[in-house]
Amino acid sequence: MIRTALLTLSTLLVLALPAQAADDGIATPTLRASVNVTSDVVRVGDLIDNAGAAAQIPVYRSPDLGTTGALPVAQVLNVLRAKQVIGVMTGDIKEVQVTRLARTLANKELEDAVASALERRFGLGDAANITVTFDRGISDMRLDASNTGALQPVATRYDARGGRFDVTFEIANDSTTAPTKLRLTGTAIETVEVAVLTRDIDRSEMLKASDVAQERRPKAEVAGEPALRERAVGMQLRRPMRAGTPIRVADIAKPELVSRDQSVTVIYQVPGIYLTTRGKAIDNGAEGDTVNVLNLQTKRTLTGIVTGRGQVTVEGAGQSAPMPAAVEQTSSLKRDEAPAPVDTAALLRNLVQPPASPAQVAEAQIPQARASQAQAK
Repeated sequence: MIRTALLTLSTLLVLALPAQAADDGIATPTLRASVNVTSDVVRVGDLIDNAGAAAQIPVYRSPDLGTTGALPVAQVLNVLRAKQVIGVMTGDIKEVQVTRLARTLANKELEDAVASALERRFGLGDAANITVTFDRGISDMRLDASNTGALQPVATRYDARGGRFDVTFEIANDSTTAPTKLRLTGTAIETVEVAVLTRDIDRSEMLKASDVAQERRPKAEVAGEPALRERAVGMQLRRPMRAGTPIRVADIAKPELVSRDQSVTVIYQVPGIYLTTRGKAIDNGAEGDTVNVLNLQTKRTLTGIVTGRGQVTVEGAGQSAPMPAAVEQTSSLKRDEAPAPVDTAALLRNLVQPPASPAQVAEAQIPQARASQAQAK
């Protein structure tokens, strides 16, 4: 009891010294205008400099984590006086700002921590593709500033059927040896980026940029490889699909440039010669597809490659006999280029003219014979 009384008396004597005591080497207690605290109470030593033995005396309850409160100077002095702390210099301070320091865990940081704890476990994929939703709508979370450690998962449970998770984290604490525990629950679903139709599309329509949007959908909704928007635009659906439907790679194909029974232009090319004729497609085909075409004049079936809308090209080098030509017949020789050895007469007979009968052959030879006789005379 006597020792306590002496301590209190010495504290009062130190804090009650007049200003001239500073000249004798004793620092004067001075009020602070701004105070940062990390604990749940504000002490004398937090509010004033040179508090001496009174520094650990609690005087206020701290503000909530991460918030700031204002105290009028007159109120602070009254509270200090009640604790037997007097003689504090205030200068021109009107109020004291008290801030409770805290560590803020943003919602996104918590989502990433849960996704990382579940990554490539329980049948899930990469953390970047796991969408986390917390129970009770957790937003940002504040902890004491002493919780400086990383979030370490120590217990992880997941129900693949319902997507429910229960993860417990530990965070190292600077003020105690025991780590802070943090338990989070909610749902976690693996998602994928996929092209989605913005309107109903028929099978025959070509997808335009306005017809397709890029969205992140649950992986379970996309049974197969998802198609990205840039891959889907310009393609054609293999079946009619409704707006909002995710598009798989298997759902799209190159647009058909040639349709069965369609009238097409048949192009025959060899070095130095270019011939065109009309034909009828026997198969459907997209650009680059190999299709069969009927030459309408010679009634021959040709095999070529779709090179444009309503256009099939037959490469002469790969054919046992020359192929297309007919109604629209043209030929040209590239300048300064030696043509490959081609039997042009046979090519024209096979592609442009139908097979000649024996009588037609005889009639074709008569003028030549008469011309030879005339020259002989």
